[in-house]
This record gives sequence, C-alpha cells and structure tokens, in this order.
Amino acid sequence: MKKKLISACIALAFGAGAGYATMVMAQAKPEQLVKQRQAAMTLISKYFGPLGAMAKGKAPYDAEVAARNAGYLVALSQMPWDGFHASTKGVESKALPAVFENEAKFKEGQERLQGAVKKLAGAAKDESAFKGAAGEVAKACGACHNDFRQK
Repeated sequence: MKKKLISACIALAFGAGAGYATMVMAQAKPEQLVKQRQAAMTLISKYFGPLGAMAKGKAPYDAEVAARNAGYLVALSQMPWDGFHASTKGVESKALPAVFENEAKFKEGQERLQGAVKKLAGAAKDESAFKGAAGEVAKACGACHNDFRQK
C-alpha cells in the first residue's frame, strides 16, 4: 500500500513539474528563445571546433580533450531545439521558414545530430573511430544548416 501511495505521489509531482515547464515555455518571450537557441549553437561550435581540427589533422589528436568536448556536445545537442518554438517564426534570426514549414525533416536533423554526437562520445578515446564519428557530426551539422539556415 505504501509503495502505491509513494508511486502515485511521485507521478503527481512529475506531472505537475512537466505542466509547469510547459507553462514557463509558453510564457518565454520569442526573442529570448532565439537568443537561447543561438547561445546553445554557439557553444556547440565552440566545443566541436577543436574536434573538427583534430579530425582533419590540423591539430594533434588528444583523447582527453576529445572525450571532454564530446561529452559536452552530448548535453549541448539537446538544448537548442525548444528555442525553435512557433512563436519565434517572425523574430529576426538565421533560421529559414523551412524550420516551421517542414517540422518532421527538421526533427530528423536534430535526431541525426544527437545520434552522431553520442557516437562521437563513444569513439573519443580511439583516434581512428573518433575521426569517422567527427565526420558524421560535421555532416549532420552541415545538412541541417543547408536546409534550415540562411547563409
């Protein structure tokens, strides 16, 4: 009986928390959402830059830096997407209208990036596997930018 009561209380707490998070997102100003998604993308670029240089042979491979940065990218690759809320459609940014017109394809791009980043994190300690995984991350970024970002 106690377990059922505790489970019900936990479920209620999580449900209330999810409802609160949805309400907060609905109240966020569109300009703020754009700034937040841009900040996340800037950090993705910051932490992927050294990895791309290592993958291309422009910087020496450092397994410790590769693992650290790839770990950051796993978290960062989750962050920008809620900032592409429909309320931001008219706010000045580099996002093309296709983001909102072809949401399924945009979602596929997000998932492709997230999957590639997870593979990169798993491959970070092995230089040859790392280089292949870094190439997949770069392709995922480029494909989404080609379809959904102004040049």
